[in-house]
This record gives sequence, C-alpha cells and structure tokens, in this order.
Amino acid sequence: MARLEQARARESEQALWSRVTDLPPPPKLKLCPESFDIIAECKLHSPSAGDLSANTTGVEARVQAYAHGGACAVSVLTEPSRFGGSLDHLSQAAAILAPLHVPAMRKDFLVDPYQVMEARAAGAGGVLVIVRMLDRSRITELLDCAAMLKMFVLLEAFDAMDLQTAHEVLALRKAHDERILVGLNCRDLEKLTVELGRLAELIDQMPPGYAHVAESGVTSLDDVRTVVDIGYQVALVGTTLMHSQNPRKLLGEMLAAGRERTMAMRSRQIRLATGGDDE
Repeated sequence: MARLEQARARESEQALWSRVTDLPPPPKLKLCPESFDIIAECKLHSPSAGDLSANTTGVEARVQAYAHGGACAVSVLTEPSRFGGSLDHLSQAAAILAPLHVPAMRKDFLVDPYQVMEARAAGAGGVLVIVRMLDRSRITELLDCAAMLKMFVLLEAFDAMDLQTAHEVLALRKAHDERILVGLNCRDLEKLTVELGRLAELIDQMPPGYAHVAESGVTSLDDVRTVVDIGYQVALVGTTLMHSQNPRKLLGEMLAAGRERTMAMRSRQIRLATGGDDE
C-alpha cells in the first residue's frame, strides 16, 4: 500500500486517467484458437528460487527472446521487495514488445484501479488480478478498469474457494469478455512448494468459457503435455525460462510440445466421434 500512496502523491488519479486514456490501444492478446499458448515471465528474483538474473543481460534482451520464441504475452514482475521488480522493468519490456505486437502484463499485488492505470501508463496490455487478495466488488472494479483501457486480465486463483469467487464475479458481468483469462496457481504460498496435482483436481471447477491458464510448476516438455492433457489452453512459465541460457529455443520447444499434443488430442476426438479406429 505504501507504493500506491506514494504514487498517488506524485500524480492524482484524475491526471493519470487522463494520461492513459489518451494513449493508443496496447497490443492485443492473441491466443491460438483450439491450441496452446505460453505467457513467458520475466523476473529477476523469486522467494522460492532466489536470484534469477544470472542468465540474462537485462529485461530487454530477455523479453525480446520471449517474443521471438512465440510467447503470446510477457508477464513482468513489478513488485520490488520479494521479486526485484519495478515499473521501469515493465516500461522497458513494453517498449521492446510493442513493435512485435506482443502485450506485456503487469504482475504484482494489485489492490486498486490506480495500479491498473499505472500499468497502462507503463505500456502494459494486461494485468494480473489475484482473487484471494480482494473482495468481489474490488475485483469487479479492476476488471472494469482494465476493460475500459482495452487490457486483458489474468484472474488468478489458488484453490477451490478462489475459483468459486471467480465464478460469482464473472457470472455478474453483462457479457462474456475474451480478454479475461482464468489461471490456477498450484504453488502453496506458505510452503512455497508446487503441487502440480492441484491442476487436475480443480480443472472441473474452473469457470467455463474462458481460457484456462496453468501457473507454476511447468518446468519441462512433459509438464507441458500434462497440462494440455488436463485441459489447460495456456501455461505461464517463469523460473524455468529465466534459468535457461537460450530461452527462445526452450520456449519454442515448449510451445511445439503443447501444440503437437493438442493436435493429437483433437485427431483422436475426431476419430472417436466418427467411429474410426483409435489404434
């Protein structure tokens, strides 16, 4: 909250709103229909993995590699104390990504529409909204603000209760919004461990009609195939890509694995539907 109040002291909400509404629209999030996509994440530190900056020469080089590797969006941490992030990192990333038509997404602990406006002012085309941090009315305010600024939202849940809240919030919206994605983060926030099994356990409780995002724990091509098998259309991959010395190549391999798996599943479904041999 201290960062939010300091930002308000520097620029009023009215002035910030006036500034961001004069900006051209951000790059649009484009998901591959009936296939698989990856949101690649740029973070220099994490509580679970520690320093992640060793294999990168900077934010710009890393996000450019992600874009050329096929990322549908790039998540950029702006939280400073635990993730070593900043709004400057977001601005740097967005400036590189905009000419490549890839949106940047602000990832932070957002609690107020002002922070959505901040993200847009920095060039972002999307924001993360963590369900368990907010009540239903505040989630709606953030979703509405993002919609007015033509930004996408990754609505993040951690458990069944969060997913129920997401259901209720989305059910009250006047129309379906394709710019909203629903993510399930399988990290235990207290132990900082990953429970991949949660992705399968809760897939049936995800709000229908929205792209489903698997978050945390996707570290290999086999993990990618697993989340596709479960029913996720998107994966958010961060630490594994930050550890890689060739993130563009690794990202391309992950995308290929996911899309090949999706095609194989669709072919099998067609054969079964038409009475073909499934051998």
